[in-house]
Amino acid sequence: MSAEPLKHPVARPRPGGGRRYGAVAIALHWLLALMIAASFSVGLYMAGLPFSPLRLRLFNWHKWAGITILTLSAVRLLWRLSHPPPPLSARIVDAMPGWQLSVYRSTHLLLYLLFFAVPLLGWAYTSALGLPVVLFGVLPLPDFVAVDKEFAEAVLKPMHQVSAFLLAAVVGVHIGAALKHRFVDRDDLLDRMWI
Repeated sequence: MSAEPLKHPVARPRPGGGRRYGAVAIALHWLLALMIAASFSVGLYMAGLPFSPLRLRLFNWHKWAGITILTLSAVRLLWRLSHPPPPLSARIVDAMPGWQLSVYRSTHLLLYLLFFAVPLLGWAYTSALGLPVVLFGVLPLPDFVAVDKEFAEAVLKPMHQVSAFLLAAVVGVHIGAALKHRFVDRDDLLDRMWI
């Protein structure tokens, strides 16, 4: 394990070395991408609904999705720490200015931080409201913070919302950069994580 586990190697690939992520890393990447997009969409939709059975169902689904995202993020991080990514190709490294490489690394680090922050803040918000999280309706999870409805509404709810929108923005930058590499730079960066 390296001293900087989230740093993407920027070196010429070894002869015969893989240029793609492994199947587990690719599966976790795309599963988390789908779950985050769905959970964000449901969160936006349910926020505008009046109190109703539908809103309660969506709220529970959103909580379950958040806990699942948190769990998969932990699995992904553990996998990432024990399975370093393939190095960037020499063509990509030579073509990218230093600031782009810095943004590349910073974006990935910020994504990992937000993968944990968004669901943890949502769980804290739910706990502070006094609403238990019962995963899939069968597994009760402990409260993350003490019940304090004022704190929940004034602090935790806005923090959860801001971090969710920040995650959406960083994901947008991530997608935009991948598409730039595919269609403008015409390099193999996207192939590293493509199904």
